[in-house]
Amino acid sequence: MYKAVISNSTTRCHQTFWQVVQSYIQLTKPRIIILLLITTVAGMAIAAEGQIDPWLLSIALMGGACAAGAANTMNCLYDRDIDFAMERTRHRPLPSGQIQPHHALLFAIALTLISFTLLAIYANLLSANLAMVGIFLYVLVYTHWLKRHHVQNIVLGGAAGAIPPLVGWAAVTGDLSWAAWCLFAIVFLWTPPHFWALAMMIQDDYAKVNVPMLPVVAGNETTARQIFAYTLVLIPVTLLLAYPLQVVNGLYSVVAIVLGSIFVYKAWILMQSSSDLELARSLFKYSIVYMMLLSVAIVVDCLPIFN
Repeated sequence: MYKAVISNSTTRCHQTFWQVVQSYIQLTKPRIIILLLITTVAGMAIAAEGQIDPWLLSIALMGGACAAGAANTMNCLYDRDIDFAMERTRHRPLPSGQIQPHHALLFAIALTLISFTLLAIYANLLSANLAMVGIFLYVLVYTHWLKRHHVQNIVLGGAAGAIPPLVGWAAVTGDLSWAAWCLFAIVFLWTPPHFWALAMMIQDDYAKVNVPMLPVVAGNETTARQIFAYTLVLIPVTLLLAYPLQVVNGLYSVVAIVLGSIFVYKAWILMQSSSDLELARSLFKYSIVYMMLLSVAIVVDCLPIFN
C-alpha cells in the first residue's frame, strides 16, 4: 500500500526547479540544523576566547550544516515508512513522493563527503572525524538501533545532537578540553526534556507506529517526572562553565541562572498537570529558546569587551 501510494504520488508530481530545491532543503530539517549550529558557535567562542576567525567560522558552519543535513536526510530515508503513517510527517519529501529514496541516499552521501572534506582540509582532522561520529550516532545508534526498540532511545541517541559544540571547539583548538565536554553534557542533558515534551504532544502518532517513546510506554506522569529530573540536573551543569572551569564570566552565569529557573519552573508546572498538553507544548517551545539564548549568552560573554 505504501509503495503504491508513493508511486502514484510520484507520477503526479511535476515540480519546478525551486520546488525540487525546497524539497531537498526540507529533507535536511533546516530548523534543527540552525539550533545545532548555534551550539557550534558557542563552542568556538569559548575555545577562541571570543575572537573567532571568520574564515574558520564559515568552514565550521558549512561543514556542520552538511553533516547535520546528511544525518537528517538518512534519518528521513530510514524512517520513511513510519513517516508516511504519522500525521505530522506524512507530507515530508520522501513519504509524499517528492524525492525518490535513491536520490535522497546520493544526496546524503554527497553532504557527508562535503562535510568531511571541508573540515579536514580547512579546519583539522579531529573536527572532521567528530562530525562523522555525529552522523554515525544519529543514523546507526539512534535511528537504526534505539528509536524503534528502546524506551531510552532519545537519552542515549541524544549524544548525536551534543556533538556540534565539540566540532566547533576542535575546529579552533585541534583538541578537546574539559570545557568542551561540559558543553557536550549541557546539550546531552537538555535533549530529553526538549524531546519528551514534543513526544507527549504527539504520542498517539508514535503509538500508531510502535515507536517506544517514553510517554507511549510509561505515560505522561512518568515522562513529566523524568523531564523535571533532567532539568534539575541540567542547571548546575550549565554553571560548571563558570566554576570550576572558569571559561565564562558573570554575564553568562546570570543568564544561565535566569533561563534555568524558568526551565525548572515550567517543568515543575508540567509535572503537576502532566495531562495538560498545552503545558508540554509551552515547555517544548521554551526549551528551544533556552538553548538558543544560552548559546548566545556564551558567545556574548566571550567577547573581548567582557574580558
